[in-house]
Amino acid sequence: MAESKIHSIAEILAAHPCFAGLDPAITDLLGGCASNVHFANGRYLFKAEEAADTFYLLRGGDVALELRMPGRGRLTVQTLHPGQVVGASWILPPYRWRFDARAVGDVRATGIDAACLRGKCDDDPSMGYQVMQRFLPIVAERLQTTRLRLIDLYAPPAEVGNAL
Repeated sequence: MAESKIHSIAEILAAHPCFAGLDPAITDLLGGCASNVHFANGRYLFKAEEAADTFYLLRGGDVALELRMPGRGRLTVQTLHPGQVVGASWILPPYRWRFDARAVGDVRATGIDAACLRGKCDDDPSMGYQVMQRFLPIVAERLQTTRLRLIDLYAPPAEVGNAL
């Protein structure tokens, strides 16, 4: 059986778990904001405090989300894999990245222009609501992952007699 080929950006968006199941008219519209990108091993997709102007649908390779910790260097908070989204800060003012995102191996992704997408969401509140429904769980999951990672790093060790 021959594999079907994906030919358009809209089809790539529709096939990604983040946008799977959206009305094809919406993925067609979103396709105007998207392009395919590649990042070599070790290259940063973005750094904390920079403008959150593009987010990425990860299609190949891994990306480490990192925090710079004074006196401790870089801390990898989470490693993202194909099928996940790299970057959710584009959706919340002041539209600045909260983490650094570094390619671990070669990375293939679809980059989406955040200002373009925000404009389309503003123009079509129904579409904006559907996009928000897909991104709020990502934001919540990243917050929880970061919280747990920082607890692991900074929580005092449990005393032997008080472990439970």
